[in-house]
Amino acid sequence: MTERTIYLDPDPHDWRCRRIRVHASRWYATISLDRDGYVDATSSRGDTPELPAAYTEAVDRVREASTDRIWFDGYPGSFSWGNGPRWVNLFAPFPHVEATVEALRLAELDRDYSSLHALADRLVLPIDDWLAPGERELVRGVDFDSQPGAFLRFLRGKAKGRGVRLNGRATAGSVWVRPTLSLVEKQRREMFPEQYPGWEDCWTGYVESDDAPSRPWVGSRGQDLSYGATPVHFRAVETPGSGDCPCGMRLQEPLDDGKEHIAHHAAWAFGIRPPRNLDWWSDLAVVTTQSPIAWRKLAYQVARMPQKENHYDFRSWSHLDEPEVTTDNMRAYLLKANGYVIGYLAAHDTSEHRSWDLIDGSRYGDEDDALRPRIILIWVADTYRRKGVGATLVQALADDFGCQVADVSWSSPVSDAGRRLARRVSPEGIWVS
Repeated sequence: MTERTIYLDPDPHDWRCRRIRVHASRWYATISLDRDGYVDATSSRGDTPELPAAYTEAVDRVREASTDRIWFDGYPGSFSWGNGPRWVNLFAPFPHVEATVEALRLAELDRDYSSLHALADRLVLPIDDWLAPGERELVRGVDFDSQPGAFLRFLRGKAKGRGVRLNGRATAGSVWVRPTLSLVEKQRREMFPEQYPGWEDCWTGYVESDDAPSRPWVGSRGQDLSYGATPVHFRAVETPGSGDCPCGMRLQEPLDDGKEHIAHHAAWAFGIRPPRNLDWWSDLAVVTTQSPIAWRKLAYQVARMPQKENHYDFRSWSHLDEPEVTTDNMRAYLLKANGYVIGYLAAHDTSEHRSWDLIDGSRYGDEDDALRPRIILIWVADTYRRKGVGATLVQALADDFGCQVADVSWSSPVSDAGRRLARRVSPEGIWVS
């Protein structure tokens, strides 16, 4: 399918002309109605550019049905679109692209929304039937055409939105499902009916008929060990709030089922897995602004860990353009252990310092203009903290510069963890800048 533009007004070169753009991607086509110039012209005449409610309702029906259909076909990603009168975006499976374009054209020019509603009726899936109570087998080639595993994931997402537990299993040519409603979801919907308009409980009290299909036994354990069981009871108690995890992510359940938090927390705890194409000849790598881009990208990735954990505005490493020479000799020390980058120190050289005896509340001492290596930030993976990794990084910085650890400068203000490390490696005091 080629990308194309369909003009809706007589003069296609006028800036006020409305146009429909069709853009094909791997799984579907995006149909975008561009009303930007048309809205500006309408507003300049004092008319309202807002879309009629019936128009918006019809577009929303098609968008909901088409995105469900695309997910049903196996698409693993997400969709995004904006609201407002300037752009109308729809996503269409390839067999329905022409019908979508024509229905959108009729809605825009003639305010005829019947084609949009007819298109939504053709695209809508029998999700309510699939999630109705009772054991059933959905057969590939009859009820669905995608991979059984992908279809089961689609059904699980729809079941979760309805508060239903699916109890499903994919086989080579079908998907078995037995939707049930948990007591907590039932109570939630009955307590807050305004949040679930039109919801009806058809699962509680459902009794399986004698001629219901029997799910094949796959070994290992009985088919239904919960048959006739007593429901679990719930009580309201005080629980910890949805604050921040020590890794820097939010504790409340995100929209992606916690996948991003799990990946970030694992990297925060164990370190960052370096790319396989990097030849790591020793435990410690010194990355400069002139290093190959793969090394500088790795330093940038590791720098995200302390940024997220401490809620900094910027990462301590940002050199991702072409190699360059910096006047302050900016560099990053990456310490690797057990296949992961577990330690990170960002540093540069500067000549403005003051002495400090590390006593809380004491003032800084006299100024010093000697060129010294300055620690910008130190980060250690959580599992390896309090094991001497930070001291190893500071010693490496001093050795690399050719000075004593006591001559290293620390960026101010020094964090509590930084003070503990500084007292351990330089108990007589440090330089700060």
